[in-house]
Amino acid sequence: MNGIKNVIVIGASAGGFKAIIQLIEKIPDNIPAAIFVVMHLGKQSMPEIIVQHVGKITNFICSIPTDGDEIKAGHLYVAPKDSHMLVTRRAIHITKGPHDNRWRPSIDILFRSAAAAYDSRVIGIVLSGMMDDGTSGMSAIKRNGGVCIVQEPSEADFPDMPRNVLNKVDVNYQVSINDISYILDDLFAKPEGPMYVIPKDIKIEAQIAQGMISSVNDLKKIGEQSDFTCPECGGSLFAMHNDNTYGYRCFTGHTYNEKLLVETQAEALEESLWVCICMLEERKGLLRKVADHEGEDGQTDNALQSLKISEDIVQHIERLKALLVTMSKKGDIAMDDKV
Repeated sequence: MNGIKNVIVIGASAGGFKAIIQLIEKIPDNIPAAIFVVMHLGKQSMPEIIVQHVGKITNFICSIPTDGDEIKAGHLYVAPKDSHMLVTRRAIHITKGPHDNRWRPSIDILFRSAAAAYDSRVIGIVLSGMMDDGTSGMSAIKRNGGVCIVQEPSEADFPDMPRNVLNKVDVNYQVSINDISYILDDLFAKPEGPMYVIPKDIKIEAQIAQGMISSVNDLKKIGEQSDFTCPECGGSLFAMHNDNTYGYRCFTGHTYNEKLLVETQAEALEESLWVCICMLEERKGLLRKVADHEGEDGQTDNALQSLKISEDIVQHIERLKALLVTMSKKGDIAMDDKV
């Protein structure tokens, strides 16, 4: 086991690059901890840019870790693109596991793994971002006796992430980024707190993310099978116990919060409706060709019947299109609420 006793985990999304730079610039260089950063970025993103910028403003050694790297104090690790970054007491693990709330790397996966490995010696920090990424992970840190810090939402470019954490977790500090360094100084000046017994569900979720276990029996220990299926793989979704974000997890490891599951189902439904419209359009066109040929052959009654069916199909197509328009408008309203 390595000698690291404390870790700081930082999560950010939209508007987070500026916030991360501002935070790291203020963190004291003598803190006896390792720092881990996950920023939700697209698959084509370049976390190397974050490393380059951060490396210029701190004495922490900044890098993108590889699987199995030893965790060292005085080092700052930035999650690689399109891979999860997890921690254990022994090393950093980089995996291509299933997306968590559609993200890889995932803030929540890093936070939960840190809580499972370092219990009360974890400091979690959530910065600017959209939706409620990081809330479930912060809840795990809090339940393990760790310290939860969120950026003051009013100063964040995108306040959703810090605001949602505040709504779901009894955080220790809600402060401006400029004040976080003073809090860290104070925390590390105090004696270590007591170790906590890690809740079973947090341990199991961290192990699932790491790929050590994955079975229905394990899911039954931490959740209850729901009536819903995973939009990505079709497996049964389990509603997680002790997760105040109303989270769902499937056997293969995909996870969703309740709102995201609704959105993902709507997207799948929209795709299915477009496929249905396409098939109906083809059937309408074929029936009209059939009607033409029946008319040429003198089968007047059959031709009229084929045309009647094609006209009925037109009505069904228009109804489906109207439904898609309604769904789109509701989606626009929901997106406006998020922004």
